Amino acid sequence: MSTTIPRHPIIAAVAACAMFAVAHAAPLVTAPVTASDVAPEYVADGVVEAVRQSAIAAQVPARIVEMRVRAGDTVKAGQVLVRLDARTATDQLATSRAQVVAAQAQLDAARREFERNERLYEQRYISQAAMDLAQTKYKAAQADAQASIAQAGVAATQSTFTTLTAPYAGVVASVSAEVGDMASPGIALLVVYDPTALRVVAALPESQLARLDAAAPVRVTIPGASDAGRAIDATSVQPLPVANVTTHTRDVRLGLPTGLRGVAPGMFARAVFPLATAATAAITVPQSALVRRPEYAAVYVVDANGRPHLRQVRPGRIVGDRVEIAAGLRAGETIAVDALAAARQ
Repeated sequence: MSTTIPRHPIIAAVAACAMFAVAHAAPLVTAPVTASDVAPEYVADGVVEAVRQSAIAAQVPARIVEMRVRAGDTVKAGQVLVRLDARTATDQLATSRAQVVAAQAQLDAARREFERNERLYEQRYISQAAMDLAQTKYKAAQADAQASIAQAGVAATQSTFTTLTAPYAGVVASVSAEVGDMASPGIALLVVYDPTALRVVAALPESQLARLDAAAPVRVTIPGASDAGRAIDATSVQPLPVANVTTHTRDVRLGLPTGLRGVAPGMFARAVFPLATAATAAITVPQSALVRRPEYAAVYVVDANGRPHLRQVRPGRIVGDRVEIAAGLRAGETIAVDALAAARQ
């Protein structure tokens, strides 16, 4: 059999290259479709959250005069974050201290009056009623002095509330106020979290929670992290005791190991829970054989003549480096292991 090469030099060169590529193309790697035992699992979506996260709010109403941090800043324990206008607190402290001095002066006068009346009563110069009145005034002066001292202590404590500090070393997650804003008690000015202690919270149906295999680890993947795609074994599994009355699910807290790169609260996570039931037979294919598109997923099925044909399938969970196929394939068929190579055939 002979091949005719076109006489035009450019067309002839292209045709020669095409025939050379076909003649030297690598054979398509295929694999038979088989069903194997796969341990049952339940996949749940979750979210990363900080174990320690604190909303920093003012305890006294005052205007913000200094904001020392911004979102994303790393802070140390005790570091000053916000300063409030301290003039009102300072004036209240000075007033309370002055009231203490006045109360102590009244107490001294009441004590001297009581002691003088006590001597007169012993000498029978005053009546029992006069003595009782002097004693009552003295006790009232003692109470006023104690109240003034306590009020001064409260004022001294409130004077420290104008400086907001970090409760522990962490990262500033958000700042919701600026210099000049009025800080009100109970309204958060910023949020700080500890990046060394993170966890994933996933919702698990009540029916699946009872089937959890406590002896097997729960695997967690965080697609948006620096180690995206790497399965992480949860360090702890803590189902919360209360179920959601609407969804009939219970939140499960999954501890994460320290030192994970690029992980922050609010990120999407996926948890794979092992179930304590017998393994089931399922069809799985290598992840490289699966073609994923926004509108479908497919594999290349190889016919008896060795030609690949694209077929839509319904993928399931990921088991290691393989993907479970819930529908679209039968045991005994042959597929292309490398979908990209099959697409070039």
